[in-house]
Amino acid sequence: MFEAKLGSAALLKKIIDSIRDLVSDAPFDCSENALCLQAMDSSHVALVSLKLEVGLFETYRCDRTINLGISLANMAKALKCANNDDTCLIKYDDSETDNIVFCFVDTKRDKTQEVTVKLMDIDSEHLGIPDQDYACVVKMPSSEFQKVCRDLAMFSDSLNVTCTKANISFSGKGDTGGNVINYAPTASADDEDKKESVSIDLREPVNITFSIKYMNQFTKASGLCDTVKLSMSNDVPIVVEYDIEENGYLRFYLAPKIEDEEN
Repeated sequence: MFEAKLGSAALLKKIIDSIRDLVSDAPFDCSENALCLQAMDSSHVALVSLKLEVGLFETYRCDRTINLGISLANMAKALKCANNDDTCLIKYDDSETDNIVFCFVDTKRDKTQEVTVKLMDIDSEHLGIPDQDYACVVKMPSSEFQKVCRDLAMFSDSLNVTCTKANISFSGKGDTGGNVINYAPTASADDEDKKESVSIDLREPVNITFSIKYMNQFTKASGLCDTVKLSMSNDVPIVVEYDIEENGYLRFYLAPKIEDEEN
């Protein structure tokens, strides 16, 4: 038996809406400590890693570790039935091996709605993500990073990131022109109270280029957290991370473009 209750369906809606265009079918790993998901996009370019810890849920029960394969499109349909303020109970009974149930309760109207979604068999390999010390970690307002990606996408299909102690620079250029956006650090890396601040924790300079299309996909998660964390080193995948109410995270990993691809 697996049961997990969220105080608000809106949170799960935001999470699924931010990843469903990248990942169509996903394996949810349920354990006694957390509900996790790890999946590659269809092109095997980007990796999505989601962790929802027990502390995020009002109630949580997982009798044994289980893997639930779910179509995110069908899950999104189920969540669309819920009002944002409804509580959301996710239920899986071992005797009902083909289905997962989403139970939404509107306490104001004393209304209960149960939506059943068929499970899928998904062949998934759990990719080991190595712990890494990154050359540069930048924290900035997630809405600001979202605007950077949108602005650069108007001119280029690539996003170049250059980071020094003095500033972080985002740039892109194409046939019609280019755009360069610079941010000077406005706070130390430890100053996390200022939601509008930009902090740069630098061990060595970084100059790296990514697909702007994927970055714009990642920024759909901006509504989950006021701040986004960008962890970078030259020639390794960037980590774009959004915390989820201090009890989980949504991370996106994207390999850099190599020069041959750019040329």
